[in-house]
Amino acid sequence: MAEANGAESETECGTHVGEETSVDDQVEKEKELHTENKNDREMEGDNPSSHVYTATTVSLKAETEKRLLTHPLTLNWAFGINRSLPVFSLLDEDRLVILYACSNVAVIHDHTSNSQHLLQGHRNPISCLCVSEDRRWIVSADQGPDSLVIIWDSYTGIPVHTMFDCHPEGGVHAVALSKDSKYLATVGAGTVQKVCIWDWTNETEGPECQVDINSKLGCQKHIVFNPTDSTRLLSNSANHVVFYTWEKESMRYEAPEISKTFKTAVGCISQTVFHVGGMQAFSCTLAGNMVVFDMLRSSPGQGHTMRATKLVPLQKDGITVMTWCDSFLVTGDVKGHIRFYDENLKSVTCLIDFDLDPITSISLSKEVPDVSGGAFTEDCILNAAPFVSRNLVLSTARASVVHVKVQSRTAQTLMREHAEPLNAVACHPKHALVAMGSHSGILKVWDYERKVTVCSKMFHTEEQIHCIAYDPQGFYLAVGFVSGLVKILDPCTLEEEGEGSFKYSQDCITHLTFSHDSSYLAAADTGKAVMVFHLYKERSQCVWQYLGRHRSHYKPIQDLLFGVYLDSTKPRLLSLGMDRRLVEYDLANSTKDDLLILSSERVEQSAVPTCMAWYPPLTTEHFLLFASDQYKLKLLNGTTKMCRKTVLGPTYGSPVKKILILPPSNDGDPNSRYMAYITQNMVGLQILPVDGNPHKSSALICHSSGVSHLACSHDGRYVFTAGGEDTAVFLWEISRPALEAAAALGGKDLLPFYTLLEGGQDGELFEAIKDLFYYCQLRSQGIDSRETKKVSTRIPLSEVPFLTRALGFYPTEQELEGMQNEVKFSRYAETEKYVSGLDLEEFIKLYINHRPAFEISKKDLHKAFQVLGVTQENSKPVITREVLLELLQTRGEHMTEEELAECFVTLLGFSVEEGQSETQMFESKVSELLLESELPPYITMDTFAADILGFPMSTQELPAQQQPLSSGASEVSFETV
Repeated sequence: MAEANGAESETECGTHVGEETSVDDQVEKEKELHTENKNDREMEGDNPSSHVYTATTVSLKAETEKRLLTHPLTLNWAFGINRSLPVFSLLDEDRLVILYACSNVAVIHDHTSNSQHLLQGHRNPISCLCVSEDRRWIVSADQGPDSLVIIWDSYTGIPVHTMFDCHPEGGVHAVALSKDSKYLATVGAGTVQKVCIWDWTNETEGPECQVDINSKLGCQKHIVFNPTDSTRLLSNSANHVVFYTWEKESMRYEAPEISKTFKTAVGCISQTVFHVGGMQAFSCTLAGNMVVFDMLRSSPGQGHTMRATKLVPLQKDGITVMTWCDSFLVTGDVKGHIRFYDENLKSVTCLIDFDLDPITSISLSKEVPDVSGGAFTEDCILNAAPFVSRNLVLSTARASVVHVKVQSRTAQTLMREHAEPLNAVACHPKHALVAMGSHSGILKVWDYERKVTVCSKMFHTEEQIHCIAYDPQGFYLAVGFVSGLVKILDPCTLEEEGEGSFKYSQDCITHLTFSHDSSYLAAADTGKAVMVFHLYKERSQCVWQYLGRHRSHYKPIQDLLFGVYLDSTKPRLLSLGMDRRLVEYDLANSTKDDLLILSSERVEQSAVPTCMAWYPPLTTEHFLLFASDQYKLKLLNGTTKMCRKTVLGPTYGSPVKKILILPPSNDGDPNSRYMAYITQNMVGLQILPVDGNPHKSSALICHSSGVSHLACSHDGRYVFTAGGEDTAVFLWEISRPALEAAAALGGKDLLPFYTLLEGGQDGELFEAIKDLFYYCQLRSQGIDSRETKKVSTRIPLSEVPFLTRALGFYPTEQELEGMQNEVKFSRYAETEKYVSGLDLEEFIKLYINHRPAFEISKKDLHKAFQVLGVTQENSKPVITREVLLELLQTRGEHMTEEELAECFVTLLGFSVEEGQSETQMFESKVSELLLESELPPYITMDTFAADILGFPMSTQELPAQQQPLSSGASEVSFETV
């Protein structure tokens, strides 16, 4: 797995995606895999094609030795299941092995040894899954950009064939393998669905044949091959069943009428299967009916056609799924009942005592269990009725997986996972325990070393868990609900602590955090308010009581954090909002129902802060670490709130959403500290201290649909990511040496920063920086002076604004002040002296870390005009010239008339007459020429970008996606409004 080192460099979750191979007929004709997976293959020890060739069902077993971790983050375990996809039984003899999907990972779970093998390669959530008849081959597919279809060897977990963008219009909605595993059918997820047949055992890139489905037939959600004829297959939507016949480069389909045939309500079709003989098909419906299709010869020479011939009211309860088990038809219904029918649709037996949720999939065991132990005789079964001999693996609508032994009529629950969004995850501060809570109301605590559930609790259906937190001592577990309820539980029993249930908000609880001494609990909600609870001692008992609530922000709260005052053990509480304000609360003087604010500071000018954390003691100062939506990390003095440093943060597709400082490693250098973080869909690791070096950071895609939360184990060995909507939690194992090695390969000193300059060390930008830097040296000494110039390697801080603007970076006055203060106070804590200048290397770091991570885009400019302007009839926002001039002089960092005159003179190319100042020109000419002739009455985005700012390309010429507008197009730019 390659590391991601840029905004567009994203890596699939886990290992590389396998490349194409040639498989003519199952195992015997397996050929060597493509060399793209070379690194992973070297880890295997031998050529993986030989692993596939010689593999057996026992090849994939639990690892008994510690793995060599070659990546900073390695996926170790997947908690959860995608309840919308089927679960398959792979083995059911001496070992019980099942297959299911979890977000963008397919999981082979050995229930006997309690181990997982994770099939990683998809960057989008897996949308469909199937297995071959003999359980040897697994097919997984996804929907979204760069969608993939991957065929895996189930015996080794190795990808043997990958199909890229086989349905580029949106990905894959359904897949199926023929009975001999030679052909693969895929159904596209586009607006117009396309069905393709692939011979995946050959090197051909395109499909054997394909056909577009009429959209009137509905969304085809299920597809299956005829078991006796691979040239025939069927698919179904909620109201139609489509039958296909194909041959080389030709494919046709028919959709028999159902409702008109029977002239009665049939019900929504849930699933359709062929009869084992291949001459009939059966469709089950949510009304409990069974539609029978028969193959008829339409006319001589026309071949066969399918017609709906019977409608059988099979049962009262709606049928959700069905399959064939030898000669029996097995159905599952909305009440969790399993019924068995013979070929004539006569009921044979049923299993109704398991108290299951609606069944969503049924998978048969590959083997027929030997329950007789060899003791059956012919006399024992001479007059026996037909019976089902295979075990079943069921999945339900509430994310449960059940193993059913039909002959003994017993059921074993293998998994009971979260069925609703899972946002809450927290690690115990002293033990290998992780708690997870979801909107299903389920709270589970896992031992993540042994991978077993320690305890669980089911809350009422309306009590949806949104966040949880352990206190630093591990004595309490706080739970926040969507309803605004806060509960404090015993972490061992999950029972409520005395009067530990509080309902002082009507809004969803988004953040929970304890103070370092466990005496305070703070909660933030979507109502932009902070609540505080205090632990009091009453009659030798500790009781939690409500202290107060304060609506301290006018935009959503981004983060909530407890700290400790310097030279004191008293806790301090801080909240950070989208309103760019850092609020500190006066806990010492707050009383019952009166939570006081100590201070409220604006910490950003234009960027929106996203999260914060206490910076570890790597310096003599006490810092708060902030991340913002402009891909920056900032260090603020914990006492003065002054910004002391700004560096370029991780740039992996989206800004950082949450940061965690990892505890010191027990077996490493205690001075080496690390930070874990999440972006929109990625998890990453970074070496501290932060300095803007891109090689000190690594990230990879974890939850394709978005990461909602991040937690760290007490020993810093693991991090956990919660996927929210995908109901999954991933356990990632950390390898600090792997990240250190990657950082070392990036170079030392200034080499990593040169890569961030356009053209690198040999580019034009670097040469311009050197030339302008030396010019600033001369300028600071006086260009017109005839005195001998003093040779120096530094420039004064006063030259920094001119140098940055000459390079096309136009910071605001507040940003310039921050840049100068960063240099000025950089050594004050150690030497108590100010720094008055900087050298070339220091300026390059300062320039790279402070300039925008990405240049202005068409999208950004359009958004500004939408906010500030008025939309015309042609849907284009415009700003009148009067409003534009007023905004420039009154909003944001105000511009004076003199500053405005200087800008317009330069931008519009006016020449100043001899003896006339720019201010005089503004008063005499600009007020008339500019307002009446040069500036149009209505200014559009294109006019502003091309005619006023002088960007080299009009926004009309830009493609639809975000394209940067050159920040160096003009030597003068307006201040941001």
